[in-house]
Amino acid sequence: MSDILKELKEKESRVRSFMQREKLGAVLLTKQNNFAWFTGGKDNHVVTASEMGVASILITKNEKFLITNNIEAPRIMDEELKNMGFKLEHYPWHDKEAKTDIISSLTDGMEVGSDDGYSGTKDINNILGPLRYSLTSYEIARYRALGRLSSRKVGELCKKIKPGNTEHEVAGMVAESLLSEGITPHVLLIAADERIKKYRHPIPTDKKIKKYVMVVVCARKWGLIASWTRLVHFGRIPDDLRKRHTAVVNVDAAFILNTRPGRVVGDIFDGALRAYRENGFADEWRLHHQGGPTGYAGRDYVGTSSEKQKVLLNQAFAWNPSITGTKSEDTIIALEDKTEVITATPNWPTVRTTWNGKSITRPDILER
Repeated sequence: MSDILKELKEKESRVRSFMQREKLGAVLLTKQNNFAWFTGGKDNHVVTASEMGVASILITKNEKFLITNNIEAPRIMDEELKNMGFKLEHYPWHDKEAKTDIISSLTDGMEVGSDDGYSGTKDINNILGPLRYSLTSYEIARYRALGRLSSRKVGELCKKIKPGNTEHEVAGMVAESLLSEGITPHVLLIAADERIKKYRHPIPTDKKIKKYVMVVVCARKWGLIASWTRLVHFGRIPDDLRKRHTAVVNVDAAFILNTRPGRVVGDIFDGALRAYRENGFADEWRLHHQGGPTGYAGRDYVGTSSEKQKVLLNQAFAWNPSITGTKSEDTIIALEDKTEVITATPNWPTVRTTWNGKSITRPDILER
């Protein structure tokens, strides 16, 4: 059996166990992230800036179907789902009722759960996410490949940025480097100089870079999203900025080194708050969320002190602590024997820091 069929078998098992627990006869998946998860990284999108895909998967007790219109059916069956055991049900693109009729005929008398609240179904989106949290070995391999490639490409690009470039120009450079590898910029934030201090979510503008630039990327391929932040400073890094960056990587170390299978997310968060206090920036966490679990969503949920969920084996996280003027962020996976950073940038300056007696390397500000 091929790797993709082994992975699909695991996903089917998870969904059907979920169906049994929730007393559902079928599950309908239409969102791009759930489609990619269930199919081992396949794609049902046309519009990038939409959660919804153009094709749905219907899973019943014994079968699985692809449901889409006559425009999308040939490509998705030929290029995405070929030889994966899906039965095709398609309808004329202009018939607004046809999809509903197909679902009704395939699920007659069944309680159907869907990730988008489709007409006549039960909205299960809020309870579906945990099925995705624990990554398979095949997903981990893809995620590592995405992390290596995307962080390398953007790291190389950061070394080409020049004073006088606009934030929009940098964003265009990042997007080109990723899209040329089949990677979609899911989030792309660029800030120059004082905008780094002023805004936690700096969408690019026409502002020109003088001394300092922040590049924030969430890169998507195979449905998986890798997130990281890199900083470039032209000329000597000021003492205050150096102090702040040292502090933020110490906080990041607390987040990363404590993200282990079985740990309560709220406890991890509290440990990082202690690191904020001990490093002299007790209230900075209030200015921006600190990240949380990731994978097929930018963040499946945002970590807080009150979060009772536990880290699962092989679950991905992207913590993003920030202190005004700087930030530290990478994507990690909580493996059985270690927590692995999958977005480390080759040939990038690093700093070594410790937390509770354990040491870790974190990205420094690139000084040029």
